[in-house]
Amino acid sequence: MRREAPSQIMAFMKWSDDLSVGVKEIDGQHQRLVSLINDLHDAMLAKRGKDVLGKVLAGLAAYTQYHFSAEEQYMQKFGYAGLAAHRREHQAFVAKVGEFAQGFEEGRLGLSIQVMNFLSQWVATHIRGSDTRYTDCFHEHGLS
Repeated sequence: MRREAPSQIMAFMKWSDDLSVGVKEIDGQHQRLVSLINDLHDAMLAKRGKDVLGKVLAGLAAYTQYHFSAEEQYMQKFGYAGLAAHRREHQAFVAKVGEFAQGFEEGRLGLSIQVMNFLSQWVATHIRGSDTRYTDCFHEHGLS
């Protein structure tokens, strides 16, 4: 009997319309983050080796920083009033992911469903809350 890869069975985190901020570029980046979280979950379920999991986690961390930087650049360019608070949220998340990555590399922390839940819940909550607040500002400046 052929067994399918976990991602072919069911995604851990699903993209849905309520995660859209109505800005094509940012929505694409958010979809990529969801995909990377699913890749990490799939690698964890498949019991991939530490080197593979480490690379997937590092890729997620790097893309997250890229995405946050892109968002913050637009916020700064458009004079978004919530930039400072938004940046603090980003910094706290990057620090937490860094803790996960360091703990994993040092063998103090394994990737668990609790870590996966934290990642997916934080991303979804942040998009639905903080990110949707900048939508009007971005649209007013022609970004849609």
